[in-house]
Amino acid sequence: MHQMKVAPPARTQGGFSLLEALVAIVVMTLGILGILGVQMRTLTDTQAGVRRGQAIRLIEDLGERLENNPDALNNLSSYKVALTDALPSASDCCTSTACSPSDLATCDINQWRLRVNQALPDAKTAVFIPKDGPRQLGVMIGWNENRYNQNGQSFSDTDLTALNTHLAVSGTDADSATISCPDGLTCHLQYVQPTQRCTPEGSALYCPN
Repeated sequence: MHQMKVAPPARTQGGFSLLEALVAIVVMTLGILGILGVQMRTLTDTQAGVRRGQAIRLIEDLGERLENNPDALNNLSSYKVALTDALPSASDCCTSTACSPSDLATCDINQWRLRVNQALPDAKTAVFIPKDGPRQLGVMIGWNENRYNQNGQSFSDTDLTALNTHLAVSGTDADSATISCPDGLTCHLQYVQPTQRCTPEGSALYCPN
């Protein structure tokens, strides 16, 4: 009788299976990393939108303070703030009935700047009288945030400066000085128009009801 010889199983089959498993793991890992990258970008963009929304609401808050000052229009210079100004101390004048419009303006801007610092820590603020709008105030708020370009790389100071230039985040004050967003910060610039509720009448103010 002739015995049939059975060929041994191919040894390469197990090797191919291991290689396929490794390729699948690499592909799955790359997919997971891609999903995480998209989520991180989405989170960053959401945070950027939240901070910009906070800046807009803070500027609106300053506008409301201007409306509550009976003679804000004649005391615009009391609201002026430079980007390099140190944070002020709190004042109680805002709650005093004997507070003059000028003192009220100083108190309001000090309290407002402290509130900005609470909402956006280490933020920079500038409040100025525009060259082309002497009866209004330009308000700039700059804050620090992580931003990424189309390649997923963090924005450099040069990138942020170019972005702020593209968004026209700069103004000119009454002395023809340019108010620009500080390097490394994202800024929002908005103009507010004070209303004149009272008019001078001798040494006092006439405020209609």
